Amino acid sequence: MRDLGAGFGYLIKGQRWVARHGRWFGIGLLPGLITLVLYAGALVGLGYGADDLADWATPFADDWSSPWLGLLRTTLTVLVFAFGLLLAVITFTAVTLLVGQPFYESLSEEVDRAEGGEVHGSGLPLWRELWISARDSVRVLVRVALYAVLLFALGFVPVAGQTVVPLLGFCVTGYFLAEELTAVALQRRGLVLKDRLVLLRGRRLLVLGFGVPLGLAFLVPLVAVFLMPGAVAGATLMARELMGEDSGVGDDPDAGDEEAEGTVPSPPPYRVD
Repeated sequence: MRDLGAGFGYLIKGQRWVARHGRWFGIGLLPGLITLVLYAGALVGLGYGADDLADWATPFADDWSSPWLGLLRTTLTVLVFAFGLLLAVITFTAVTLLVGQPFYESLSEEVDRAEGGEVHGSGLPLWRELWISARDSVRVLVRVALYAVLLFALGFVPVAGQTVVPLLGFCVTGYFLAEELTAVALQRRGLVLKDRLVLLRGRRLLVLGFGVPLGLAFLVPLVAVFLMPGAVAGATLMARELMGEDSGVGDDPDAGDEEAEGTVPSPPPYRVD
């Protein structure tokens, strides 16, 4: 359970880091604002069309009596919108990171620089980094979609579908949000997606402690935009711990309160799988 608190601590430390470095906070806002406008339009469209989709998907229930017809289609409408919202939360980070790749990579490097030690770089041209980020994001999205379909089906289970399933959905959201955000720092350290997932699985509670509160916060309009710069900074700090590097927080007066647990061998040279 200690790792849950430590993960949340990195989320807070990241926000504090950008608050002390206002220039980087400002740079990190623009990609999120662009992505927010696109996603807001898509969710409004889904909100208007979800009930029509529910009607189209359940023609067999046209002759059902009240209240069963309304209950079925209302439940399906809510689940469709929840499914879209889940995908929006996950893909928002991926799309924002892709749009803001040069900015967030520079921010991550600055966090490493402030913490001391080596500032890692992939050595790849920007177009290649964008391609790898986009490809890995699609692979993550496929995994998320599989979980989402399963959770969508489980949503029809009485009681559990309205209690346990939403909780699992937030855990899935938080886990893959953390993967996308730590990828900014870990990709610079030469870790491909497969290696990153193995690394994160070794500290699941740490990852969930970081990602789940962030995923919940991202459900509030505009919050995702303002938290993104600090989320990238916090994910970089967490990546340093995952890699067994010094995880002190630079000029943070509270730095050194938490000690990294365990070490991870130095990453292999960058490779494209």
